[in-house]
Amino acid sequence: MKKATILIEGLDPEELISLEDLEAYALAGRPIVISVGAAEVLAEFSISEKVLNVEIAVVEQGGEGVLPVLIDTIERAALLRKFVAIEWSVFARNCATPNPKLMGVLERIGFEVRQIESGTEYYWQRRSTNDSLLRRRR
Repeated sequence: MKKATILIEGLDPEELISLEDLEAYALAGRPIVISVGAAEVLAEFSISEKVLNVEIAVVEQGGEGVLPVLIDTIERAALLRKFVAIEWSVFARNCATPNPKLMGVLERIGFEVRQIESGTEYYWQRRSTNDSLLRRRR
């Protein structure tokens, strides 16, 4: 039985990646809510020296597969647009009701816990787009 595709904003990840105006939507300079399957993700995107910065503040609902699909889609879009790396900051650890499955997924895929000056903890990871390309070839 084929696993159902998780849609992002109602689009198949391949369709989303190929949108010409994706940057205008994602890099609006403000947080945006993204529908990923049954989940709602509050995120903000910015660019600094060919590095795509992704901050995820809240992930509501959805299952364990939502974040890996979102990460994979963003990595493929970044690679296509020639970013050199993606720096992830996931603050969903601190929302009103943190999802323990989400934290487990992040730890399994190599995110580390960091702390900002206020003492707030978050998950962080920097991935080179070259590393993403290598993972896909395996």
